[in-house]
Amino acid sequence: MTALRARSWRAVAALAAGLIASPLAAAGCASSVSATEPTIAFLLPESKTARYENVDRPVFEQAVADECDRCRVVSANAGQDAERQQQQAESALSQGAGVLVLDAVDVSAALSIVAAAAQRGVPVIAYDRSLATADVAAYVSFDNEAVGRLQGLSIVQALGASAAGSDGAHGVLMVGGAATDANSAALLAGARAALDGAGVDILAEHSTPDWSPDKAQEWVAGQLTQYGGRVDAVWAANDGTASGAISAMKAAGLSPVPPVTGQDAELSAVQRILSGDQHMTVYKDIAEEARTAARLAVDVLRGDTPRTTTTVDGVPAVLLAPVAVTSENLRHVIVDGGVHTIEVICVDPYRHACVEAGLIEEGGE
Repeated sequence: MTALRARSWRAVAALAAGLIASPLAAAGCASSVSATEPTIAFLLPESKTARYENVDRPVFEQAVADECDRCRVVSANAGQDAERQQQQAESALSQGAGVLVLDAVDVSAALSIVAAAAQRGVPVIAYDRSLATADVAAYVSFDNEAVGRLQGLSIVQALGASAAGSDGAHGVLMVGGAATDANSAALLAGARAALDGAGVDILAEHSTPDWSPDKAQEWVAGQLTQYGGRVDAVWAANDGTASGAISAMKAAGLSPVPPVTGQDAELSAVQRILSGDQHMTVYKDIAEEARTAARLAVDVLRGDTPRTTTTVDGVPAVLLAPVAVTSENLRHVIVDGGVHTIEVICVDPYRHACVEAGLIEEGGE
Protein backbone atom coordinates (compact mmCIF):
# COMPACT_ATOMS: atom_id res chain seq x y z
CA MET A 1 0.00 0.00 0.00
CA THR A 2 1.43 3.42 -0.96
CA ALA A 3 1.76 6.21 1.59
CA LEU A 4 -1.00 8.14 -0.18
CA ARG A 5 -3.29 5.11 -0.17
CA ALA A 6 -2.52 4.52 3.51
CA ARG A 7 -3.29 8.13 4.44
CA SER A 8 -6.56 8.04 2.50
CA TRP A 9 -7.52 4.74 4.12
CA ARG A 10 -6.93 6.13 7.62
CA ALA A 11 -8.96 9.23 6.82
CA VAL A 12 -11.91 7.30 5.46
CA ALA A 13 -11.71 4.76 8.26
CA ALA A 14 -11.97 7.58 10.78
CA LEU A 15 -15.29 8.48 9.25
CA ALA A 16 -16.67 5.09 10.16
CA ALA A 17 -16.60 6.06 13.85
CA GLY A 18 -14.75 3.01 14.91
CA LEU A 19 -16.33 0.62 12.47
CA ILE A 20 -14.08 -1.32 10.13
CA ALA A 21 -14.73 -0.31 6.52
CA SER A 22 -14.10 -2.46 3.53
CA PRO A 23 -10.95 -1.82 1.45
CA LEU A 24 -11.09 1.25 -0.82
CA ALA A 25 -11.77 0.21 -4.38
CA ALA A 26 -10.97 1.93 -7.62
CA ALA A 27 -14.31 0.89 -9.09
CA GLY A 28 -16.39 3.47 -7.20
CA CYS A 29 -17.23 5.07 -3.88
CA ALA A 30 -20.32 2.96 -3.46
CA SER A 31 -18.07 -0.04 -2.81
CA SER A 32 -15.46 1.92 -0.83
CA VAL A 33 -17.20 2.50 2.48
CA SER A 34 -19.85 0.37 4.03
CA ALA A 35 -21.39 2.50 6.76
CA THR A 36 -20.72 6.19 6.24
CA GLU A 37 -20.45 9.07 3.80
CA PRO A 38 -16.90 9.75 2.61
CA THR A 39 -16.37 13.51 3.06
CA ILE A 40 -14.47 16.04 0.95
CA ALA A 41 -13.87 19.56 2.26
CA PHE A 42 -13.81 22.35 -0.34
CA LEU A 43 -12.19 25.44 1.18
CA LEU A 44 -12.48 28.66 -0.84
CA PRO A 45 -10.57 31.89 -0.18
CA GLU A 46 -12.97 34.79 -0.73
CA SER A 47 -16.20 36.00 -2.32
CA LYS A 48 -15.26 39.40 -3.78
CA THR A 49 -14.33 37.55 -6.96
CA ALA A 50 -17.67 36.36 -8.32
CA ARG A 51 -16.41 33.04 -9.64
CA TYR A 52 -15.98 31.26 -6.31
CA GLU A 53 -19.61 31.17 -5.21
CA ASN A 54 -21.15 31.38 -8.68
CA VAL A 55 -19.07 28.70 -10.42
CA ASP A 56 -16.42 26.91 -8.36
CA ARG A 57 -18.60 25.82 -5.47
CA PRO A 58 -21.73 24.60 -7.31
CA VAL A 59 -19.76 22.91 -10.10
CA PHE A 60 -17.41 21.18 -7.66
CA GLU A 61 -20.26 19.91 -5.50
CA GLN A 62 -22.17 18.59 -8.51
CA ALA A 63 -19.06 16.98 -10.00
CA VAL A 64 -18.35 15.13 -6.75
CA ALA A 65 -21.95 13.92 -6.70
CA ASP A 66 -21.57 12.69 -10.29
CA GLU A 67 -18.31 10.88 -9.49
CA CYS A 68 -19.39 9.45 -6.14
CA ASP A 69 -23.05 9.35 -5.15
CA ARG A 70 -22.21 8.51 -1.53
CA CYS A 71 -19.66 11.27 -1.05
CA ARG A 72 -20.46 14.41 0.92
CA VAL A 73 -18.94 17.85 0.30
CA VAL A 74 -18.39 20.31 3.14
CA SER A 75 -17.81 23.73 1.55
CA ALA A 76 -16.63 26.89 3.28
CA ASN A 77 -15.52 30.37 2.21
CA ALA A 78 -12.95 32.22 4.30
CA GLY A 79 -13.86 35.73 3.17
CA GLN A 80 -10.18 36.55 2.58
CA ASP A 81 -9.36 35.79 6.24
CA ALA A 82 -6.46 33.34 6.67
CA GLU A 83 -7.26 32.71 10.34
CA ARG A 84 -10.86 31.95 9.48
CA GLN A 85 -9.72 29.51 6.80
CA GLN A 86 -7.54 27.78 9.40
CA GLN A 87 -10.59 27.39 11.63
CA GLN A 88 -12.68 26.09 8.74
CA ALA A 89 -10.02 23.51 7.92
CA GLU A 90 -9.85 22.38 11.54
CA SER A 91 -13.63 22.06 11.60
CA ALA A 92 -13.60 19.99 8.42
CA LEU A 93 -10.93 17.69 9.82
CA SER A 94 -12.86 17.29 13.06
CA GLN A 95 -15.94 16.34 11.00
CA GLY A 96 -13.92 13.52 9.47
CA ALA A 97 -13.06 14.95 6.07
CA GLY A 98 -11.04 12.43 4.09
CA VAL A 99 -9.61 14.99 1.63
CA LEU A 100 -9.14 18.76 1.79
CA VAL A 101 -9.37 20.69 -1.49
CA LEU A 102 -7.76 23.97 -0.50
CA ASP A 103 -7.72 27.32 -2.30
CA ALA A 104 -5.50 29.20 0.13
CA VAL A 105 -6.15 32.75 1.32
CA ASP A 106 -2.48 33.04 2.25
CA VAL A 107 -0.20 30.38 0.80
CA SER A 108 2.33 30.71 3.64
CA ALA A 109 -0.28 30.49 6.39
CA ALA A 110 -1.96 27.58 4.59
CA LEU A 111 1.10 25.40 5.08
CA SER A 112 -0.03 24.90 8.69
CA ILE A 113 -3.35 23.56 7.35
CA VAL A 114 -1.47 21.10 5.15
CA ALA A 115 0.69 20.04 8.10
CA ALA A 116 -2.34 19.53 10.36
CA ALA A 117 -4.04 17.43 7.70
CA ALA A 118 -0.88 15.37 7.19
CA GLN A 119 -0.74 14.60 10.91
CA ARG A 120 -4.20 13.07 10.59
CA GLY A 121 -3.32 11.24 7.38
CA VAL A 122 -5.65 13.44 5.32
CA PRO A 123 -4.41 14.33 1.81
CA VAL A 124 -4.64 17.91 0.54
CA ILE A 125 -5.26 19.00 -3.05
CA ALA A 126 -4.10 22.55 -3.80
CA TYR A 127 -6.81 24.29 -5.81
CA ASP A 128 -6.13 27.28 -8.07
CA ARG A 129 -3.19 28.46 -5.90
CA SER A 130 -0.09 26.35 -5.53
CA LEU A 131 1.28 25.13 -2.21
CA ALA A 132 4.93 24.14 -2.55
CA THR A 133 5.17 21.30 -0.07
CA ALA A 134 5.64 17.55 -0.43
CA ASP A 135 2.56 16.99 1.73
CA VAL A 136 0.27 18.15 -1.10
CA ALA A 137 -1.16 15.22 -3.05
CA ALA A 138 -1.98 17.20 -6.22
CA TYR A 139 -2.41 20.70 -7.65
CA VAL A 140 -5.11 21.91 -10.05
CA SER A 141 -4.97 25.31 -11.72
CA PHE A 142 -4.22 27.16 -14.94
CA ASP A 143 -0.86 28.07 -16.40
CA ASN A 144 -0.67 31.45 -14.68
CA GLU A 145 2.47 32.61 -16.46
CA ALA A 146 0.61 31.95 -19.71
CA VAL A 147 -2.28 34.10 -18.42
CA GLY A 148 0.15 36.94 -17.70
CA ARG A 149 1.76 36.58 -21.12
CA LEU A 150 -1.63 36.78 -22.86
CA GLN A 151 -2.41 39.94 -20.92
CA GLY A 152 0.98 41.50 -21.66
CA LEU A 153 0.80 40.66 -25.35
CA SER A 154 -2.64 42.24 -25.57
CA ILE A 155 -1.19 45.49 -24.22
CA VAL A 156 1.65 45.39 -26.74
CA GLN A 157 -0.81 44.81 -29.57
CA ALA A 158 -3.20 47.52 -28.35
CA LEU A 159 -0.42 50.10 -28.07
CA GLY A 160 1.36 49.10 -31.27
CA ALA A 161 -0.12 51.78 -33.46
CA SER A 162 -0.55 54.53 -30.87
CA ALA A 163 1.84 57.38 -30.14
CA ALA A 164 4.40 56.80 -27.40
CA GLY A 165 5.52 59.28 -24.79
CA SER A 166 8.27 61.86 -25.18
CA ASP A 167 10.86 59.23 -24.24
CA GLY A 168 9.63 56.94 -27.02
CA ALA A 169 8.00 54.45 -24.64
CA HIS A 170 4.41 53.74 -23.67
CA GLY A 171 3.65 54.18 -19.96
CA VAL A 172 2.01 51.21 -18.23
CA LEU A 173 0.76 50.75 -14.67
CA MET A 174 0.96 47.22 -13.24
CA VAL A 175 -1.94 46.40 -10.90
CA GLY A 176 -1.11 42.97 -9.51
CA GLY A 177 -2.96 40.60 -7.25
CA ALA A 178 -2.51 39.92 -3.56
CA ALA A 179 1.06 39.33 -2.43
CA THR A 180 -0.20 36.40 -0.34
CA ASP A 181 -1.32 34.58 -3.51
CA ALA A 182 1.47 32.64 -5.21
CA ASN A 183 -0.31 33.05 -8.54
CA SER A 184 0.28 36.81 -8.42
CA ALA A 185 4.02 36.40 -8.95
CA ALA A 186 3.48 34.01 -11.86
CA LEU A 187 1.02 36.39 -13.52
CA LEU A 188 3.43 39.29 -13.15
CA ALA A 189 6.33 37.24 -14.51
CA GLY A 190 4.32 36.29 -17.58
CA ALA A 191 3.24 39.86 -18.19
CA ARG A 192 6.77 41.21 -17.79
CA ALA A 193 8.08 38.62 -20.25
CA ALA A 194 5.63 39.92 -22.86
CA LEU A 195 6.32 43.60 -22.13
CA ASP A 196 10.12 43.42 -21.94
CA GLY A 197 11.70 44.88 -25.05
CA ALA A 198 8.33 46.03 -26.42
CA GLY A 199 8.83 49.78 -26.02
CA VAL A 200 6.98 49.88 -22.71
CA ASP A 201 7.92 51.92 -19.65
CA ILE A 202 6.52 50.36 -16.47
CA LEU A 203 5.67 53.48 -14.46
CA ALA A 204 4.79 51.70 -11.22
CA GLU A 205 3.55 48.36 -9.95
CA HIS A 206 1.42 47.37 -7.00
CA SER A 207 0.31 44.23 -5.17
CA THR A 208 -3.38 44.73 -4.44
CA PRO A 209 -4.28 43.56 -0.91
CA ASP A 210 -7.04 40.95 -0.96
CA TRP A 211 -7.44 41.45 -4.74
CA SER A 212 -9.76 44.30 -3.69
CA PRO A 213 -11.25 46.42 -6.51
CA ASP A 214 -11.57 49.34 -4.09
CA LYS A 215 -7.90 49.17 -3.15
CA ALA A 216 -6.92 48.88 -6.81
CA GLN A 217 -9.00 51.97 -7.57
CA GLU A 218 -7.37 53.91 -4.75
CA TRP A 219 -3.85 53.03 -5.90
CA VAL A 220 -4.50 53.81 -9.57
CA ALA A 221 -6.06 57.15 -8.63
CA GLY A 222 -2.85 58.07 -6.83
CA GLN A 223 -0.71 57.03 -9.78
CA LEU A 224 -2.81 59.10 -12.18
CA THR A 225 -2.15 62.13 -10.01
CA GLN A 226 1.57 61.41 -10.13
CA TYR A 227 1.95 60.44 -13.78
CA GLY A 228 -0.77 62.53 -15.39
CA GLY A 229 -1.10 61.87 -19.10
CA ARG A 230 1.72 59.34 -19.25
CA VAL A 231 -0.51 56.33 -18.52
CA ASP A 232 -1.14 54.61 -21.86
CA ALA A 233 -2.36 51.24 -20.50
CA VAL A 234 -3.00 49.34 -17.30
CA TRP A 235 -2.05 45.73 -16.74
CA ALA A 236 -4.65 44.54 -14.24
CA ALA A 237 -4.22 41.01 -12.98
CA ASN A 238 -7.93 40.15 -12.88
CA ASP A 239 -11.33 41.58 -13.68
CA GLY A 240 -11.87 42.88 -10.16
CA THR A 241 -8.68 44.97 -10.13
CA ALA A 242 -9.51 46.00 -13.70
CA SER A 243 -12.85 47.39 -12.54
CA GLY A 244 -11.08 49.44 -9.87
CA ALA A 245 -8.53 50.77 -12.35
CA ILE A 246 -11.25 51.71 -14.85
CA SER A 247 -13.28 53.50 -12.16
CA ALA A 248 -10.20 55.52 -11.19
CA MET A 249 -9.48 56.52 -14.78
CA LYS A 250 -13.08 57.50 -15.47
CA ALA A 251 -13.12 59.58 -12.30
CA ALA A 252 -9.96 61.30 -13.52
CA GLY A 253 -11.68 62.19 -16.79
CA LEU A 254 -9.72 59.88 -19.10
CA SER A 255 -11.77 59.35 -22.25
CA PRO A 256 -11.44 56.96 -23.88
CA VAL A 257 -10.10 54.79 -21.08
CA PRO A 258 -6.62 53.43 -21.94
CA PRO A 259 -6.41 49.67 -22.59
CA VAL A 260 -6.94 47.60 -19.43
CA THR A 261 -6.43 43.86 -19.10
CA GLY A 262 -8.29 41.42 -16.89
CA GLN A 263 -8.83 37.77 -16.06
CA ASP A 264 -11.77 35.47 -15.26
CA ALA A 265 -14.28 36.61 -17.94
CA GLU A 266 -16.70 37.86 -15.30
CA LEU A 267 -20.02 39.06 -16.70
CA SER A 268 -19.26 42.67 -15.78
CA ALA A 269 -15.89 42.44 -17.57
CA VAL A 270 -17.52 41.04 -20.71
CA GLN A 271 -19.93 43.98 -20.65
CA ARG A 272 -17.05 46.42 -20.17
CA ILE A 273 -15.28 44.92 -23.19
CA LEU A 274 -18.42 45.47 -25.28
CA SER A 275 -18.71 49.07 -24.10
CA GLY A 276 -15.03 49.72 -24.77
CA ASP A 277 -14.05 50.34 -21.15
CA GLN A 278 -11.93 47.17 -20.80
CA HIS A 279 -9.64 45.96 -23.55
CA MET A 280 -9.57 42.24 -22.77
CA THR A 281 -9.99 39.50 -20.22
CA VAL A 282 -8.62 35.98 -19.97
CA TYR A 283 -11.16 33.20 -19.97
CA LYS A 284 -10.31 30.24 -17.81
CA ASP A 285 -12.70 27.32 -17.89
CA ILE A 286 -13.31 27.48 -14.15
CA ALA A 287 -16.04 24.87 -14.39
CA GLU A 288 -13.51 22.46 -15.89
CA GLU A 289 -11.04 23.34 -13.14
CA ALA A 290 -13.66 22.55 -10.50
CA ARG A 291 -14.62 19.29 -12.24
CA THR A 292 -10.96 18.28 -12.46
CA ALA A 293 -10.42 18.98 -8.78
CA ALA A 294 -13.52 16.95 -7.91
CA ARG A 295 -12.23 14.01 -9.97
CA LEU A 296 -8.82 14.17 -8.27
CA ALA A 297 -10.43 14.45 -4.83
CA VAL A 298 -12.50 11.32 -5.43
CA ASP A 299 -9.40 9.55 -6.79
CA VAL A 300 -7.49 10.37 -3.62
CA LEU A 301 -10.42 9.51 -1.36
CA ARG A 302 -10.57 6.08 -2.99
CA GLY A 303 -6.84 5.64 -2.46
CA ASP A 304 -6.03 5.86 -6.16
CA THR A 305 -3.10 7.81 -7.59
CA PRO A 306 -4.52 11.13 -8.83
CA ARG A 307 -4.60 11.39 -12.63
CA THR A 308 -2.30 14.34 -13.34
CA THR A 309 -0.41 15.53 -16.42
CA THR A 310 2.63 17.46 -15.15
CA THR A 311 4.43 18.54 -11.98
CA VAL A 312 4.79 21.97 -10.34
CA ASP A 313 7.45 22.36 -7.65
CA GLY A 314 7.57 18.57 -7.44
CA VAL A 315 3.79 18.27 -6.89
CA PRO A 316 1.69 16.23 -9.39
CA ALA A 317 -0.47 18.74 -11.23
CA VAL A 318 -3.07 19.46 -13.89
CA LEU A 319 -2.68 22.87 -15.56
CA LEU A 320 -5.49 23.98 -17.84
CA ALA A 321 -5.04 26.36 -20.79
CA PRO A 322 -6.29 29.99 -20.70
CA VAL A 323 -7.82 31.91 -23.64
CA ALA A 324 -7.52 35.64 -24.35
CA VAL A 325 -10.88 37.33 -24.99
CA THR A 326 -11.34 40.64 -26.82
CA SER A 327 -14.28 42.15 -28.67
CA GLU A 328 -13.16 40.23 -31.75
CA ASN A 329 -13.65 36.72 -30.35
CA LEU A 330 -16.10 37.46 -27.52
CA ARG A 331 -19.07 35.89 -29.29
CA HIS A 332 -17.17 32.70 -30.12
CA VAL A 333 -15.54 32.17 -26.71
CA ILE A 334 -18.12 33.60 -24.32
CA VAL A 335 -21.51 33.24 -26.03
CA ASP A 336 -21.00 30.20 -28.25
CA GLY A 337 -18.92 28.62 -25.48
CA GLY A 338 -21.83 28.91 -23.05
CA VAL A 339 -19.96 31.08 -20.54
CA HIS A 340 -22.59 33.86 -20.50
CA THR A 341 -25.76 34.12 -22.55
CA ILE A 342 -26.76 37.04 -24.74
CA GLU A 343 -29.79 37.50 -22.47
CA VAL A 344 -27.64 38.27 -19.40
CA ILE A 345 -24.97 40.21 -21.31
CA CYS A 346 -27.17 42.47 -23.43
CA VAL A 347 -29.17 44.22 -20.73
CA ASP A 348 -29.42 48.00 -20.35
CA PRO A 349 -27.14 49.94 -20.60
CA TYR A 350 -25.25 47.50 -22.85
CA ARG A 351 -27.89 46.91 -25.50
CA HIS A 352 -26.46 49.46 -27.94
CA ALA A 353 -22.97 47.99 -27.51
CA CYS A 354 -24.41 44.53 -28.20
CA VAL A 355 -26.00 45.84 -31.40
CA GLU A 356 -22.69 47.38 -32.45
CA ALA A 357 -20.93 44.07 -31.77
CA GLY A 358 -23.52 42.13 -33.75
CA LEU A 359 -24.71 40.12 -30.76
CA ILE A 360 -28.30 41.33 -31.18
CA GLU A 361 -30.23 43.26 -33.81
CA GLU A 362 -31.48 46.78 -33.34
CA GLY A 363 -34.73 46.52 -31.41
CA GLY A 364 -34.26 42.77 -30.99
CA GLU A 365 -33.74 40.56 -27.95
